[in-house]
Amino acid sequence: MNNKIQAKDLINVGLFTVIYFVLGCCVAIPIGMVPIFLPILGTLWVIITGIPFMLFLTRVKKFGMITLMAVLSGLLMGFTGMGFFGVPLGLVFGLLGDFVVKSGEYKSIKKGILGYAIFSLWMVGTYIPMYFMADNARADFASQFSEDYADKVMSVMPMWSFILVVASIFIFAIVGGLIGKALLKKHFKKAGIA
Repeated sequence: MNNKIQAKDLINVGLFTVIYFVLGCCVAIPIGMVPIFLPILGTLWVIITGIPFMLFLTRVKKFGMITLMAVLSGLLMGFTGMGFFGVPLGLVFGLLGDFVVKSGEYKSIKKGILGYAIFSLWMVGTYIPMYFMADNARADFASQFSEDYADKVMSVMPMWSFILVVASIFIFAIVGGLIGKALLKKHFKKAGIA
């Protein structure tokens, strides 16, 4: 078997990244309009996107495919105005997710779910401006939405909650992976993943 990523692998990465991202945005955009829900957007995103990611795992047989998906997701998030911190985090957590899935020889559902949870931490990059560049983030929210929206967002995101955001993304990605596993049993069986 050729271990290098080929054109069909890149097509799979591109296709599943678009599906993953669009589905995530379908959840994030309406919920993000309510400021108090912004801290849990990442959690909701990873629950819902566990389904397309787990389906993606039935196509992943090459190291680097998960990393590419994470970096592309970070880029797409950056282009939507949420900052580009998801790109370096996508590189780090995508690589770690790739290593975990590869350690199961692309056949372990448990390693796949853990790999998804690690991969999902790329999303922490979207929260970095809100926690570590709060004045700039508040100004951006005020210019895009309103002063009231900006004040409410910043009031529900005190610095101590950052660790809760990170932990909830990881934990609920496992939930999303388990949901994907439950819904896609036939696909995993066909792909030889157990």
